[in-house]
Amino acid sequence: MSTLSKEQVKEIIKANNFQSVADVSAYLRDIFKDIIQELLEAELEAKLGYAKDDVENKNTDNSRNGYSPKTIKSEFGEVEIQVPRDRKGEFKPQIIPKYQRNVSGIEEKVIALYARGMSTRDISEQIEELYGFSLSPEMVSKITDRIAPEIKEWQQRPLEPIYTFVFMDAIHYKVRDEGRIVNRAAYVVLGVTAEGSKDILGIWIGDNESSKFSLGVLNDLKNRGVQDVLIFCVDGLTGIKEAINAAYPKAEVQRCIIHQLRNSFKYVSFKDIKAFSNDFKEVYRAINEEVALEKFCELKSKWGKEYPYAIRSWENNWDVISPFFKFPEEIRRIIYTTNIIEGLHRQFRKVTKTKTMFPSDSSLEKMLYLASMNVVKKWTQRYKDWDRVLSQLMIQYPGRLENYI
Repeated sequence: MSTLSKEQVKEIIKANNFQSVADVSAYLRDIFKDIIQELLEAELEAKLGYAKDDVENKNTDNSRNGYSPKTIKSEFGEVEIQVPRDRKGEFKPQIIPKYQRNVSGIEEKVIALYARGMSTRDISEQIEELYGFSLSPEMVSKITDRIAPEIKEWQQRPLEPIYTFVFMDAIHYKVRDEGRIVNRAAYVVLGVTAEGSKDILGIWIGDNESSKFSLGVLNDLKNRGVQDVLIFCVDGLTGIKEAINAAYPKAEVQRCIIHQLRNSFKYVSFKDIKAFSNDFKEVYRAINEEVALEKFCELKSKWGKEYPYAIRSWENNWDVISPFFKFPEEIRRIIYTTNIIEGLHRQFRKVTKTKTMFPSDSSLEKMLYLASMNVVKKWTQRYKDWDRVLSQLMIQYPGRLENYI
């Protein structure tokens, strides 16, 4: 596409005596209208096979038949055009199809604004301010509803047969349901492929955290083709361990170390948290489980009487904490924390921070899906030192990865 030279631009400015940005916009709107009009005339000419003033070369029993007025919405506001007609009614414009009245790409803009957390009312006001025509909040909602089939297709898409790591966590929102405001848990599942790339496998909206709902999520993954998972990295979701054992009995369950620390801190006085935390570093930085248990016993003898519940939290969860100690640093860095999914949750909170309540589950799902798509676009790099990570996993889990790499 050619662009205007500086000299041509100067001539346009000189000829039109622009005094404001509004003058420039008006000029561009007129130019836009003229170009669209010429394109429509050219389309009809190609259809009929002869120019308007070239009846001698006419080789058809069809002919021009006046114009129909049409108002279209563009990036320059509302524009009045004249759509040419043919006598037989066979002409179907391609540049602006018969029933299309919006040529501004406004739907994509509305969806992009919605994905950034703007309310339907705010979007309506923004569109009117920018483009000079109104779009009701109800119409904005209808536009965003059009991605429902896209969400359904994404949520049902086939997945990889194996994932090296799967992170699961829930984020909570308030949703209106039959006149009541209820709490909803949005379960987010994130997977790492055998190639070391990350992907959001799905988002499920549920009433609350339960082993039954978690099992439903995991069975959904199985139905979409996930045959095996090496390690599930989870927070303390209710019933998650039992659900994983039922759906993927060969999978290792790893409790997030950071979440485990935070949960134990709830029982510790603020004045002791720093010392308590430093002592626990000796536990989770141990070279193996044997050393970790020794350090834990030392910590228990020091803090156990003062903070028994904090210590008991580690004892009760040791079976899902201990797998951590058999791995080298490269893998420990990946499973030490569910930060990757917490980072995703931070993006969710950015776009939902103005929402005290969602009108429906579908509206919540819609916004989380759009936010997810914005995040996934940025995931272009695989995990650091992935070759070494993969080699370790193949040794730790023999026979489970070889067919997929």
